[in-house]
Amino acid sequence: MDEDDDHKPLMLFGRDVTRIPCFRNSFLSGITCGIVGGLGTFMFTSKPKLATHVGMASFVSSTWCYFVYCRYTWSKQQAEVAKLQELIERHATYAGTPKEREIDKLPLVDA
Repeated sequence: MDEDDDHKPLMLFGRDVTRIPCFRNSFLSGITCGIVGGLGTFMFTSKPKLATHVGMASFVSSTWCYFVYCRYTWSKQQAEVAKLQELIERHATYAGTPKEREIDKLPLVDA
């Protein structure tokens, strides 16, 4: 049984948000930060209105920051994967040719 068979889409503006990388993790961390920020503010000040404002602000800011950071690292990883796939394809085309022997003689360079 495939995971895609049980998939229930959550549509937002015509896009399935369950397919967006980092979406779930950023919201989970944002919810946690919002609850902690709101409860912490309420425990120290006993002002419910201030606590809700701080909780909502910490939710929005932490969700947005985590999403941007996660997407940045995801994009860097995707670029590295694309480079590796290109190198693997190039190596496969040179297999068994004199060009492969030339490449194998080259020293390895750490990036």
